[in-house]
Amino acid sequence: MTSPSTAENAFRNRCLSAARTLAPCVGYFIDRISFNAFGPDDALDISLVGGPSMPDVLISLSRLHHLSVAKPPDLSGSFVDEVSLVHLPALPHAWPGDVDDRVRRFEGLPELAWLRLHGPAEVDAIASAVTVYTA
Repeated sequence: MTSPSTAENAFRNRCLSAARTLAPCVGYFIDRISFNAFGPDDALDISLVGGPSMPDVLISLSRLHHLSVAKPPDLSGSFVDEVSLVHLPALPHAWPGDVDDRVRRFEGLPELAWLRLHGPAEVDAIASAVTVYTA
């Protein structure tokens, strides 16, 4: 049986775990970005590869509230200079100030996960569900 405090912190803990898993991915390359905007749960999948001795990583986000992808037109591969995944709590708890221009807050908005990948290409996504898989 799950205690109320454990259930309340489940998504925050998932975000913290995902952030810890992603922290060593600096220096990895974005192999593929896949976005599905149809159906009840839209989805964003980002595949990262680190090389033969490093595990591949798949970041899966669904129920997206914000997505921005930028890359130079002639870019054939993109390494990751910086990666972060931040838990955004539901109201009345505060968010970092630079999130407000991405997602409008309202009563009933669930907790969110904010993923940012920076390098020659940049990905900025905010979603209601996040899972990180390693090979």
